[in-house]
Amino acid sequence: MELELVNRYVTNLPEEDDHPYRTGAWTPQTAEWNAVDMEVEGEIPTDLDGAYIRNTENPLYASMKMYHPFDGDGMLHIVGFRDGRAFYRNRFVRTDGLLAEMKAGEALWAGLAEHPSLTKVDYGWGARGMLKDSSSTDVVVHNGDVLTTFYQCGDLYRLSGTTLEALGKQDFHGALPPKDGISAHPKVDEHTNEMMFFNYGVEAPYMHYGVVDENNNLVNYCDIPLPGPRLSHDMAITENYSILNDCPLFWDPEALKHGKHAVRFFRDTPTRIGVMPRHGKTADLRWFEFKPTYVLHWLNAYEDGDWIVLEGYYQMNPAPTPRPGASGYEAIFRFLGMDQKDPRLHRWRLNLRTGETQEYDVSDVLCEFGMINGRHVGRRHRYSYSALREPGMFLFNGFVKQDDVTGSIEKVKFPKGVFASETAVAPKVGSTSEDDAYVVTLTTDLVNDRSECLVYDAQDVTAGPVARIRLPERISSGTHSTWAPGSAIAGWDTADNPLHAVRV
Repeated sequence: MELELVNRYVTNLPEEDDHPYRTGAWTPQTAEWNAVDMEVEGEIPTDLDGAYIRNTENPLYASMKMYHPFDGDGMLHIVGFRDGRAFYRNRFVRTDGLLAEMKAGEALWAGLAEHPSLTKVDYGWGARGMLKDSSSTDVVVHNGDVLTTFYQCGDLYRLSGTTLEALGKQDFHGALPPKDGISAHPKVDEHTNEMMFFNYGVEAPYMHYGVVDENNNLVNYCDIPLPGPRLSHDMAITENYSILNDCPLFWDPEALKHGKHAVRFFRDTPTRIGVMPRHGKTADLRWFEFKPTYVLHWLNAYEDGDWIVLEGYYQMNPAPTPRPGASGYEAIFRFLGMDQKDPRLHRWRLNLRTGETQEYDVSDVLCEFGMINGRHVGRRHRYSYSALREPGMFLFNGFVKQDDVTGSIEKVKFPKGVFASETAVAPKVGSTSEDDAYVVTLTTDLVNDRSECLVYDAQDVTAGPVARIRLPERISSGTHSTWAPGSAIAGWDTADNPLHAVRV
C-alpha cells in the first residue's frame, strides 16, 4: 500500500467523551489520507470503473453545550476503482463556517440542539438561519464535479472527483439567489445530465424548485407556495416530472412565533405530494393527498401511463416518545433510532388524468436509506438496496436487496460491532441488465478497529463480498453516498487520477 498522511488537524473535543455520536462508530477523525493499492482480500473486479463517494458528519471542535450529530463538519471519503486497482482519499469539506472555526480554534455557531443566542458571530446559514452550513449531508456528481449539500439548505461545495481538491462553490454562474441555498438530495438524471433541486425556509413562499442543465445553467427556478414553513428533506424525479412533498411533521407555528424551532407531528393533517412538470412553473404544480406520515427519503419515481409511481420509506411512528425508563442521550436522540420510527418501503400512486390515489406497503422490512442503479433514477426500477438499522442508534448493521417484481428479499447482516455506510450501486462496465452491477459500501469495525470498502456482486449479495479493501484507519460512520462512473468524473482519464495508466 502506498500511504500518505496529508493533514492531521488539532481538535478541542473532550478526551473523555460520553456522547454516543462522538464515540464508538461515530468517533470523529482528524486525519486526511491518500492511499493507493491498499491491502485487498479477494479480487477487485476489472469491470468496476468509477468512484464510491460518501459524506460524513465529523466534528472538529467541541459544541457550546449539546452536540447534535447533524452539526458535524462535512468529510468526504472516496474509493476510486480502475483496472482492478483502487485508491482512497478523505478530506474535510472546507466550508466558510469550518474555515472560520479553524481560524478561531473553536466552534462559533450554535448547533441544532442549542439556543441560537450561543452563536458567537452575527451571521449564519440554513433554512432556520444562524446555523453553520457544514455541507455534511449528501453528495452527488454533476457536470464532472463532486457536490456536497446540507439538509438545512446551504451552498453547493465543489470538489474534484479524483483528488477531492476543493474547487470552490457552484452557484450556476451567479443565477442562484445566495440566501436561498439548496437542500440535501438534488437529483441528477443520468440520461439528460440535468440536476433538479429544492430549498425551503421560514419566509413565504417557503420553498423553491430549480433545474440546472448539463452546463450548470439554472434553466428553471420557481416558487412552491406552502401553507407555512416545512421540513421537506428529499425529492424524486421521473422522466418528465419532479416530485415534491409537504409532510405533516414540521416546526410548530406557535413555537416559531417565539423563535423556537420545535418539531411536531400533526397527525390529522394529510401528507401532500406535489407533481411539477420538470420545466414547469408554479401554476403547473398539482397536489395529491395521502395518509399522514413523514418520509425522510424517497427511493425512486417513474411514469406508468397516466400514473406516477413513487416509492419511499413510510414512517409508522414519525414522532416517537421516549422508551420507558429512557433518559439523557437515549431520550434526547430517540428520533435517530429508526427502529422506533418503524420505516418500511411504501408505494404511492397518483393518476394525473383522474386524480385517483393509491398507497400500500411494498414490504414489512424495517429499512431506510435506499439506493438503486443510477441509470434507473426517474425510470422504472426493479431492484433496491436499503440499509438495515441498528436498534436505538443511527447506525446501519447491514442491507437488504428487494425485488419489486418477485417480492423476494435478500438480507446481508454484518457481525456484531460492524457497521455499514449507505450502499451505492455500481453498474459493471458494459452491463446489460439492471443488477448487472456491484454493491459498494464502507464499514466501521469496532471489534477489529478498522474500516474496509466492501464490493458485492449485485446478483448474489448473500455470497459475501468479492473484494475487501483495507482503509488506512477506522473511519467515522456517516450519512449519504453516491456512485459515479469514471465517464462522469472530470479528469478521470488523466494523470489527476491516482490510478492513471496508459491503456493499450
